[in-house]
Amino acid sequence: MSKKGRNTSIKKQPIWAAGLLAFILLLIALRQNPLWIEKYYFSGFYRAVCHVLRPVFGFVPFSVGDVLYTVVIFLLIAGVMELLYFLFTGKFKQVGRLLLRFFIALEIAWIWFYCFWGLNYYRPPAAQLLGLNDTSYTIKNVDSVTAILIDSANAYRARLDTFSFHQSNADIYRHAVAAVKKQSGAGPEFRVISPGIKSSWFSYLLNYMGTSGYYNPFTTESQLNYMMPVFDKPFIASHELSHQTGFAREDEADFAGFAAGINADDHLQRYSAYYAGVGEFMRYLRRRDTLAHRRLRLKISSQVMEDFKTDSAYWTKYEGGAERVSGIFYDRFLKANNQPHGLRTYNRMILLTMAYYRKRYGAW
Repeated sequence: MSKKGRNTSIKKQPIWAAGLLAFILLLIALRQNPLWIEKYYFSGFYRAVCHVLRPVFGFVPFSVGDVLYTVVIFLLIAGVMELLYFLFTGKFKQVGRLLLRFFIALEIAWIWFYCFWGLNYYRPPAAQLLGLNDTSYTIKNVDSVTAILIDSANAYRARLDTFSFHQSNADIYRHAVAAVKKQSGAGPEFRVISPGIKSSWFSYLLNYMGTSGYYNPFTTESQLNYMMPVFDKPFIASHELSHQTGFAREDEADFAGFAAGINADDHLQRYSAYYAGVGEFMRYLRRRDTLAHRRLRLKISSQVMEDFKTDSAYWTKYEGGAERVSGIFYDRFLKANNQPHGLRTYNRMILLTMAYYRKRYGAW
């Protein structure tokens, strides 16, 4: 590029920054209207994006999103080094230009995130969409549902053989996709477009961050920590696939993954969902009714209890500063995206699950 062309490009950068900022402010205003988000974004633009991107990225056997993240990390490192060089050499005009380019890149990333995924955080609550608004229940009701979950977990754990626990990641992913597709028949809210899940390149690092999986909003891909215990994988896979369905909030993705899991054809998929449900409900009772917690704990089979011990031992060995730091950042991210309870949002799947069992059985 000639010097004149380069100067023209530099002069246009503030205009680009201002234009992108105006578009960001428009999106911020639009996300205050959940019905608009549901009708025009989720049912229109977002689904169109999924129809285009999912088949393309799904055809690639590895995670395109992980490649993207890797490239961005290297670019950030290079950018910081360049910034430090300009600062130490007194080239402050270049510092200003570099910071402006960085600001524009952030604006583009913000718009990409919310246009391709993030506005789903501002859809009407799943309780409203699924007709699960009746969340009036007592501890006794929770006790009853927990007992149902324990009985189901015990039964499906007893049906699993050695072969089930040696399923390949590919088989687990295939069964999870089948479960989510089957759940699509429960209503249009569960309909998913070209679902798929991949192993994360960063699984070893995810262990230290206490992360079992994640959804990449820039490529619409779902990633799984393939190193965690096998009985965790099916439920986490269905959770991440539920993000592809359009359930953005973590408690809603947990519930959608649970509903898909307990209605799956594969026994390991069903066990994983009930196992996750037992863990969540028992943690709830431990905080609110220790007597009920102790009584129900005795109902959990020795096989299921052994899985809980294996699970705890696995994650405990990776605990440390990285998990605490990532937890702080993710907690703030959730709060900034229409989830005021932060990381505690995950625990709120109980509200939807209780309403689901009330609707399914008519009573406790």
